[in-house]
Amino acid sequence: MKLYGIPNCNTVKKARVWLSEQGQTVEFHDFKKQGVSEALLKNWVKLAGWEKLVNRKGTTWRQLPDGIKNSIDNEAAAIQLMMEKSSVIKRPVLENNGKIAVGFDETIYQEMLSQPN
Repeated sequence: MKLYGIPNCNTVKKARVWLSEQGQTVEFHDFKKQGVSEALLKNWVKLAGWEKLVNRKGTTWRQLPDGIKNSIDNEAAAIQLMMEKSSVIKRPVLENNGKIAVGFDETIYQEMLSQPN
């Protein structure tokens, strides 16, 4: 199980605490320090869709010029943006058994944990 995000993000903190309380050992991948690869993003897009991965409510998105925001209308453009500005990725992303959860939702996390390997 691997959790992707930024350590100082409140939602990431909540997810890490919750997973710890469930007795889960989780590898943490820091977007800011470790980056995010195109291959990883393509896989996530396949599993969840680029629209779900791009956080249009966050500070990073709001600070983008309108021209860039308007150009993010397809998978390739979204992946390019997420590679350049990893903080625009909705956080956290939890990977487990070939599935992902985008954002933190206890119910979805519980379902992922209860699935056999």
